[in-house]
Amino acid sequence: MKKAVKAGKILILSLAFLVVAFPFFWCLMLSFKSNAEIMSIPTTFFPSKWILSGYEKVLTEAPFLRWLWNSIFSSVTTTAIVALTSCLGGYIFGKFKFRGKNALFVCVLATMMVPFQVTMIPTYLICSKLHILNSMSALIIPYMVSGFGIFLCRQFVENIPNEVLEAARIDGAGEWRIFFGIVIQSIKPAIAALCIFIFMGRWNDYLWPLVALIDEEKMTLPLALNFFNSSLLTDYCTSMSASVLVMIPIIVIYFLFQKQFVEGITMTGIK
Repeated sequence: MKKAVKAGKILILSLAFLVVAFPFFWCLMLSFKSNAEIMSIPTTFFPSKWILSGYEKVLTEAPFLRWLWNSIFSSVTTTAIVALTSCLGGYIFGKFKFRGKNALFVCVLATMMVPFQVTMIPTYLICSKLHILNSMSALIIPYMVSGFGIFLCRQFVENIPNEVLEAARIDGAGEWRIFFGIVIQSIKPAIAALCIFIFMGRWNDYLWPLVALIDEEKMTLPLALNFFNSSLLTDYCTSMSASVLVMIPIIVIYFLFQKQFVEGITMTGIK
């Protein structure tokens, strides 16, 4: 019976994997086909002739490396800032007592329930007043604080024994030393999960860069995919090749850090 249950679980997980992974593999196969073969009916999963012209066009006829740098810089910088502000916020809400703490934390949680589309216009107007539109600052500054990140870090910080922090203070450690030496070290699973979550969100972000950026050279990769489309003709082979190149970093990062990601999300600070 146990073997049958185990086999059933493996079968269900395998089917779920195929359903989730099929769009990526389909996109991958299309990137090796010619436009004529992509449009042919009936279609086939594997290319009849494997070609690399789509990848050649992406890497030679477009400023792909510039777009790649824009995505890396904005995503990594935002992730680092959010990790710091989330850890600070989690530490303050988890271990400090002050008037209005619960009400303020409720406001932080409420931000998680407001879609970005609701705040997009006010955010655009603020960025316009600050004269940071059409720059990397416009992609970074609006995302420097995350309600989800503060909540996640607070859940972990609350499980740090108060005796440990008090002992450090008695030994003469300052708050910053306690923060970096004890708090950060104790909530590494939460930080790892948060970094992956934020990085994936910023890397795949399309709507806000579409609104905030104008110059082609300042585009990020998801937005730059429009470069290969036109109102009259779409180069499907090149578009699929660019899409694969955009997805690969996310897939690699997730597989490298999936243990930390799953641990941080599933634990939610509860031990």
